[in-house]
Amino acid sequence: MTATQIDRAELTGTYQLDPTHTRLGFVARHAMVTKVRGAFNEFTGTATIDGTDPSKSSASVTIKADSIDTRNADRDAHLRGSDFLELDKYPEITFSSTEIKQTGEDTFDVTGDLTIKGVTKQVTIPLTFEGSALDPFGNKRIGFEGSTTISRKEFGITWNATLETGGVLVGDKVVLEFEISAVKTD
Repeated sequence: MTATQIDRAELTGTYQLDPTHTRLGFVARHAMVTKVRGAFNEFTGTATIDGTDPSKSSASVTIKADSIDTRNADRDAHLRGSDFLELDKYPEITFSSTEIKQTGEDTFDVTGDLTIKGVTKQVTIPLTFEGSALDPFGNKRIGFEGSTTISRKEFGITWNATLETGGVLVGDKVVLEFEISAVKTD
């Protein structure tokens, strides 16, 4: 059954993010010539979905910032420090939706407050509903994917190094990537 063939009312309920099947990732430009990809490996999240009126839905996520993983221990240690995320003072990154708007048959704009390093900004995340299914354990599971771009400087993350060829080591724009699998809890 495709996403467009399901009964939307069946989706109504409360869901928890499944951290073993969800990726909360990011991509940033490095040295002006390549990209560095990473993810946060520890997080919790809840969504309350109204399948017949998505505008009544809500979502929230709390990320343990020290779970940042770019596959390079030295870089990860630098990202955890005062030049970037400053984990001693700001151990969590949070998102709490303020509005959910259906924009197409299977697409939604989830707008909310993103807090990084003590700075809160409103962001909109376009998400595509990828479908629902019963998993082998009898759990109702739903999936969404999407991405949005933020300016790290707007969140007080301004560290950089000038390259001798011109330009900077770390780009300002960061693409946040979401591959979400959530399990119904009620």
